[in-house]
Formats: sequence, structure tokens, C-alpha cells
Amino acid sequence: MPIELPLFPLNTVLFPGAEIPLHIFESRYRLMINECYAYNQPFGIVLARPESQPLYEKPYAVGTVAEIEVLDRVEDGRMNLIARGSRRFRILSQHRQKPYLCGLVEDYDDVAEDWQDLSEVTHRASELFHSYVEILLEVAGREEIEFSLPGDSQELSHFIAHLMDIQDEEKQHMLELTSTRQRLEEEITLLRREVPFMRQILIMSQRYRENAPDKSMLN
Repeated sequence: MPIELPLFPLNTVLFPGAEIPLHIFESRYRLMINECYAYNQPFGIVLARPESQPLYEKPYAVGTVAEIEVLDRVEDGRMNLIARGSRRFRILSQHRQKPYLCGLVEDYDDVAEDWQDLSEVTHRASELFHSYVEILLEVAGREEIEFSLPGDSQELSHFIAHLMDIQDEEKQHMLELTSTRQRLEEEITLLRREVPFMRQILIMSQRYRENAPDKSMLN
């Protein structure tokens, strides 16, 4: 059944399962968050279209329901919060009867696909993304950090899309796909391009560290 949902247009894309920190300072969104928090209700995060004007943002039609996990109030009325994406929705209609944008939305999910058809593509995406993250951590000098990837195909596809360094419009495209298999296949294509590139960065970083002057010798 469609539901009424407060909408928060941002220059970012939220995926189900991902967390997002937000600094709330505009009066309209202070009101929105206060109301959501008081009644233990979620709000919707949507990507604002590039042509949007301030106060009259035009959102993409597909967004993600955000649940408030942590809220910290500042004395002047501003707020810092952490929200977690729960599920996707599609906007059926929208209005500005309140100071902030609201919409009538319905659930938006992937179509059912045979798990055997997803098994191979899920395995390939998981292996590639594991390599991608390992290289990123090594470049950052944080190899000791342990991580695990979701085992569920759809959750993995959202997890990869959330963490991949791609443009917001590309992330929005991933969010709007209704085939887990297609999302994973497109991510595999991106990762096959990015993993060799990241390996080159790692090699350059290692060479730099090896050839960098010993600062202790300069004192």
C-alpha cells in the first residue's frame, strides 16, 4: 500500500543497508527530523536532480527509506544524526503542503530471480570487490582491518554500489535497477576496470614509500 513519506533531497544516493551521517541546519529539515523522531517515523532520502533550484529541489523518482539510528542535538537547534537505509521506494506523487517536500510512495524492489542463476555472478562480484577493498586498505596502510561481505545477492549488490567510487548519477542508475543480476553484472564490469587501476596505484604507493627519504636521517 502507498504511504505518505517526508522527502529529503540530497546530493547523494542512499542504498538499503547503508548508513549516512547528516548535519541538519535548515529550519524546514529541523522541523521534518523533529517530527520523524517524535513519532518514531522514517523519512525518504532521494537524489536531487542537477537542474534543481534551492528550496524547489526536483528529486529522482526512486529513493530509499531512512531510519534514524542516532540523533544528537546542538544548542542552537542544529542536529547531527546517523540514518540507515532500509528499503527502496518509488514516488507516485509529491506536494509541498508542509515546509519540506512530501510524497506518496510505494515499495520498489528487485524482481524474483532464480538463485542458481545468481550464484555465479554473485561469486564473481564478491571476489572482485574483496580484491578492490583489500587494495584500498593496503594503499591507506590499514591492512589490519578485517571486513566481510554480505552473502545475500541483493544485499551484496547494494553494498558494492554504495562503496564504489562512481558518480551519483551512476549510483542512482544502480538504485533504480530491478534486477539483482544486472546490477551485479554492471558492477563486475566496473570492478574489472577499477581493480587493475587500483593495483597500479598500490605499486606506485609502495615504490614511493621505498624511495622516500628517511626523515629521521634529516634531523
